[in-house]
Amino acid sequence: MAKDVLCEVTNCHFWESGNQCGADEIKVISRKGKKAKDSAETDCGTFLPKG
Repeated sequence: MAKDVLCEVTNCHFWESGNQCGADEIKVISRKGKKAKDSAETDCGTFLPKG
């Protein structure tokens, strides 16, 4: 399993300096609710807006 999760979404609550994700768990979801064909069809279900 990946030890380091890099993230460029600076407006996410879990974003940390160095483009690190500070979430305890990461949930990756399919955009269409079906099997994804490539990374463009996936999203981070862990995303939480800052603030």
